[in-house]
Amino acid sequence: MPDKPTPPVALTIAGSDSGGGAGIQADLKTFHAHHVHGLSVIAAITSQNTRGVTAVHPVPLVHIRSQLDAVFDDFPIAAVKTGMLGNARTVQLVASALRKRKPAWLVVDPVMISTSGSRLLDEDAIDALVNELIPLADVLTPNLPEAEALLGRPLRTARQMADAGTDLLAMGSAGVLLKGGHGRGSEVTDRYFDDRGVVEIRHARLPREGHGTGCTLASAIAAELALGRAPRSAVRRAATYVHRALERGYRPGGGAAYVLEH
Repeated sequence: MPDKPTPPVALTIAGSDSGGGAGIQADLKTFHAHHVHGLSVIAAITSQNTRGVTAVHPVPLVHIRSQLDAVFDDFPIAAVKTGMLGNARTVQLVASALRKRKPAWLVVDPVMISTSGSRLLDEDAIDALVNELIPLADVLTPNLPEAEALLGRPLRTARQMADAGTDLLAMGSAGVLLKGGHGRGSEVTDRYFDDRGVVEIRHARLPREGHGTGCTLASAIAAELALGRAPRSAVRRAATYVHRALERGYRPGGGAAYVLEH
């Protein structure tokens, strides 16, 4: 029989979620759902479930470096997504590897704090994120609290959101998706900024708390880019995918959080 056509390849560099709803696990499920072959570099191991994060173990740098070398030396990686990196040294290592390897597309999800409130990025790592990793990004995907941390100011009004998009773009990413899930109102409004202006993506706000929505959105964007979509199309399609996955979500654990139906 002839070989099956090889799908495009995408890589996630992030933390592992023992509960299976976020992090590396959500990323690989998302890649699979998009018919993209998924690779992973695990930067941290979390003890986590639908109730929260109870422990975080950073993977030693030597092992992160060996994972990066293993996947880049063998696979034609079409897109990379970064998620939880944990500390400044890991951010610096990952940024250095990406500068060397130059993947066609890079999506940076600046994971800082979990939905349950656990810190997932050391405070002293924000400078490394801003100065070394974000300037390499094609799409940066902060939620509102992450954008506030990156900019050092609150974001409440439409004017503040517009200014935030401009200032986040100035950090060097080619595009910024400012996620609206932490906002208020009957709709979730995601705002995508690039050198052509801003695009608003609106969906009805669902009456449930999702687990792994940010990880899934960033990895869906990476998958769409790997499949050949342009960034604006990739962002729109990924946002719709996440909305539908949350709409069909379920509660496998004892916590209130819904896991997405990837």
